[in-house]
Formats: sequence, structure tokens, C-alpha cells
Amino acid sequence: MAVKTSEAALEERWRGILAVHARTMCEIDRVLHPYGLGASDFEVLDVLAAEPPEHGDRCRVQNLVERVHLSQSALSRLIGRLEKDGLVERSVCAEDRRGVRVALTRKGRELHAEVLPLQRQVLARMLAD
Repeated sequence: MAVKTSEAALEERWRGILAVHARTMCEIDRVLHPYGLGASDFEVLDVLAAEPPEHGDRCRVQNLVERVHLSQSALSRLIGRLEKDGLVERSVCAEDRRGVRVALTRKGRELHAEVLPLQRQVLARMLAD
């Protein structure tokens, strides 16, 4: 029996992480689908829901890109869909007119609160050792 090289072991570990991520994202998508959300939609809502009150519950789109791991254009399209559904609202940054801020609406906050336990249950189940 051949001994695994450290490189092969590293690759195997990486593939395992990717597999867990893919299965978890698919399961979150499945659970949230009846609510009209996908895993990426939820991630944006979740980040916005966690914004500190001193930020006025608003987050710059540039900061969201770093936190939800989507490209700027993919995030922009996603925010557009969430805005169309009445879950978020966009506004121009007061301190930098080139910037855009995004905030949850009341509807978005209520939907987030409703589906949060479902997403957390999926995480607990899928990420349990």
C-alpha cells in the first residue's frame, strides 16, 4: 500500500472541504427555496441583519463583496433581485457619493428572522463531526 504524500493528503483535505461546502449550500438552497431565497440571498440578508446600529443597519456594497464571496457584478444583480422583492433598499453613501449602501427593509428583516433558524439547523446538521 502506497503512503500518501503530504501533497496528496492536502489535496484530499481540500476536496473534502469543497464537497462539504457544496452539499451545505445545496441543502440551504433546498430549505430556503419555499421562501423565495437561495443560500447567497440568505448570506446577504444575514450580513445586513448583523450590521451594528451605529451604521444605521446599512452596509456599503464594497464591504458586502468581501463578506459574501461574490463578484461585484453578481452581488449587484443579487441586490437588485432582493430590492425588487422589497427585502432591501439601496441608497447613495452620504460621505462618498460614489458609494452605495444597502439596508434591510422591515419585510427583509422579518423574512430573515423567519428563515434564520432553518439555515442554522442546516449548518448544525451538515457541519457536525
